Amino acid sequence: MDIPDTPDNGIRRRGFASLTPERRKELAILGGRSVPEEKRSFSQNRDLAREAGRKGGTQSSRQRKGDV
Repeated sequence: MDIPDTPDNGIRRRGFASLTPERRKELAILGGRSVPEEKRSFSQNRDLAREAGRKGGTQSSRQRKGDV
């Protein structure tokens, strides 16, 4: 749903919503290139990524239960 940004509708788009789809795509491409591949530890080490995901899942489930 694209809401036009006009003064008469009282809605002002901010941040990424104010960008054109082309500009958002350009920025998304840059974000993927921001870290050199050798520094992307999760892409190099599947066990490290698995462990990080397990830890994150444990923390979020503890927070839902109110243990933290």
